[in-house]
Amino acid sequence: MSKIFLTNNDKIYEGVENLPLLDINFFDIGIDLSDADALVFTSKNSVKALEKSKINWKQIPSYCISEPTATYLKSLNANLAYTGTNGHGNEFAKQLIDLLKEKKVVYFRAKEVVSNLESILKTNNIDLTSIIAYETTCKKTNYIKIEKNSTIIFTSPSAINCFFENFNWDDSFKAICIGKTTASYLPKNINYKIPHKTSIEASINLAKLI
Repeated sequence: MSKIFLTNNDKIYEGVENLPLLDINFFDIGIDLSDADALVFTSKNSVKALEKSKINWKQIPSYCISEPTATYLKSLNANLAYTGTNGHGNEFAKQLIDLLKEKKVVYFRAKEVVSNLESILKTNNIDLTSIIAYETTCKKTNYIKIEKNSTIIFTSPSAINCFFENFNWDDSFKAICIGKTTASYLPKNINYKIPHKTSIEASINLAKLI
């Protein structure tokens, strides 16, 4: 029987099985934010890493890439200043240029990143400090059975890399990628679909349609 598998997510969705491919390792953050004018986040994991620190940060305006990260910031009563409109790193960076001019900005990111956000902002003379907040590593999950005709929802480039460390692709599988950047990491011979909105919920709705 075909199933829908979601990579890299702990939340339970009806009709969907989680495929736990990634471990998240948070780093200790010891930066002084007393003179920071803005914080930039491209994932909830960066926010979680900062939340684990003892730094006073929630009053500083936060600029985040997408609605899920915005929702998490709101749940912490952080000072949410801006939410990106499409969830793509390079486009988010371009949206920030005018918003961050004349500000001292701290960007919390993963150890490995796929967008050019940092270079785009620095090229446009944004005073940016980049802090590595967390890293992702692959779990061994090849003990999980993925039935033929299943749909795999890939939520990040890291999830794609870890999937192929554990599984071989079957031609009967269907692939959904949460966004264009993630899709670019799939092997070229694999067809995929992208939801109209960069979110897990939109990806699941698309998976159920196909």
